[in-house]
Parts: sequence; C-alpha cells; structure tokens
Amino acid sequence: MRTIETTIDIHATPEVVWQTLADFDSYTEWNPFLTEAAGSATVGERLEWLGRLGLRGLFDGRHEFRLEGTEDGRTRLSQRERFSGLLVGLLLDEGAIERGFEAMNEALRQRVEQQAVDPGAGTELLAA
Repeated sequence: MRTIETTIDIHATPEVVWQTLADFDSYTEWNPFLTEAAGSATVGERLEWLGRLGLRGLFDGRHEFRLEGTEDGRTRLSQRERFSGLLVGLLLDEGAIERGFEAMNEALRQRVEQQAVDPGAGTELLAA
C-alpha cells in the first residue's frame, strides 16, 4: 500500500471551501487535475472517489479530502489517496499524482480566495 498526501491552507472557512469543492459542474473552469466529477455532495453523506484498474486487488485507489478549520479562520485542506494492489509498484507514478494534487490544491485556493475578494470572479483566475 502507498499513500500520497498534499496539504494547503486556504484563507476561507471550511464551509466556503466546501462550496467550491462540491460544485462539480464548475470543475472544468478551474480544476487542472480533476476536470470532471459526478455525484451528489450532500451534507452528512460520505462521498468517495474510488478507482480501480480491472479487477479489484490489481490497482485500487481510495481518495479523500479533509477540510479542517484553523484557529485563525482558515481551512487546511488535505488531499490523500491510498493505493493498493498487486500492480501498484509497477504502475504508480507518485510524482505525477502529487503534482496533480498540488495543482488542484493551488487552483482551489486561488478560486476560493479570489471569490472572497470578488464574488463575480470566475475563469479568468487561472489565466493570470
């Protein structure tokens, strides 16, 4: 089993960060790593990102986002994926996945913080 985890602090409350993270329809506007997502992000429900290559046990991934409020009103976002299976050692490109997580974290931070300053902000964020 291998785990990849990245963390970023965002100058907004967990509720505000969650609103953007759970708005799957807008992922194409800001998310360089995960450009499409489906499902229902409902309060109190567990939303899991599960990946599998072929049969269970060959190359499986379980993704998790954790949002924790800090004492100064910010949010610490942790993004983690645990990989398991017989082919993990051969197929897992840890560097590429970590770079993807970091790019998504930074794009999320930019979008949330920009929207706090300019609620009408949108796609022009990542063009700068």
